[in-house]
Amino acid sequence: MAKYFKNILLAWVMACAAGWAVAGEPLTTVAALDVPRYMGTWYEIAKLPNWFQRKCASSTRAQYSLQPDGRVQVINRCKRASGEFDEAVGAARQLGSASSPKLEVRFAPAWLSLIPVVWGDYWVVELDDNYQWVAVSEPGRQYLWILSRSPRMDPAVYAELLARLARKGLDVQKLELTRQDD
Repeated sequence: MAKYFKNILLAWVMACAAGWAVAGEPLTTVAALDVPRYMGTWYEIAKLPNWFQRKCASSTRAQYSLQPDGRVQVINRCKRASGEFDEAVGAARQLGSASSPKLEVRFAPAWLSLIPVVWGDYWVVELDDNYQWVAVSEPGRQYLWILSRSPRMDPAVYAELLARLARKGLDVQKLELTRQDD
């Protein structure tokens, strides 16, 4: 466990050293996303704090499933401190080509889907070649999630990922690790 925290500290130092040279530049994404391959369960490893997950204490995960109309059903689930589970069901749609790494998600009711403001950007900014981990953000860099196919991520891989995200201008110093009870 001490090695895990040592690697996280190393990643934090690397992120600080990388600076914020990219702050004024557009956020870059991965070149392509194979949406069917992306489907399945993803465990949240870390996130930038946000208001809509403030009640989540642990066991945060997302389940993605391809729908017949080409959209993706998104089910986000987490455990509260009380032990109860919260669940949010939403939809995602791909923007642009069939390999675009830019998606939009909404958790508002379907009847509101014609209103652009209910859709939020969901950009894949880093992705493992084998689809075992991913980093997702949005153009303003206000949100960031690191997800993995397993409840834990190799500390060395995590540290390298943090360094790459920092070079993209993402504030990895503010990331909160997510406790997975599995």
